[in-house]
Amino acid sequence: MESYFVGENLWEVVCGNAVVAPEDTQEKADVLKDWRMKNAKAEFLFKRSISHGLFEHIIGCKSASEIWITLDGLLNKKNMARLQMLENELANTTQGSLSISQFFLKIKNLCSEISLLDPEEPISEARMERHIIHGLKREYIPYVTSIQGWDRQPSLLEFEIFLLHKSL
Repeated sequence: MESYFVGENLWEVVCGNAVVAPEDTQEKADVLKDWRMKNAKAEFLFKRSISHGLFEHIIGCKSASEIWITLDGLLNKKNMARLQMLENELANTTQGSLSISQFFLKIKNLCSEISLLDPEEPISEARMERHIIHGLKREYIPYVTSIQGWDRQPSLLEFEIFLLHKSL
């Protein structure tokens, strides 16, 4: 949504430096008129873009900025709950009956989704590798131990290929 509002030159009334209507004075009549037009367009875009379930939360909002703040609060709570659920799933994921490729893919997908929800703290390859090592079947522990003694640690892809060859 942010990109669209920026492209339509409406971001300033949503979350920029013009979120509050200018004073209604003779000198600022044109500025106020412009603000009202941009705010109305932004409100219209919000109302046309959101689901019926969210609409009831914004019905009382007086400006596009207020709608943005309301939606941000609602959706970020859901994102934080989803983020916590994914973090818990990542911490508890084990290889079980999955092949090496399936297990690596599952961890990578979880990490990717977590990183999308929390872009300020993306999951590093090293952290991903730690989760993989933690969840591997016991039969792979000797191989992991041998890798830890190497001068140069393998990339995640090299690590996966190494374990794939050991599982054949």
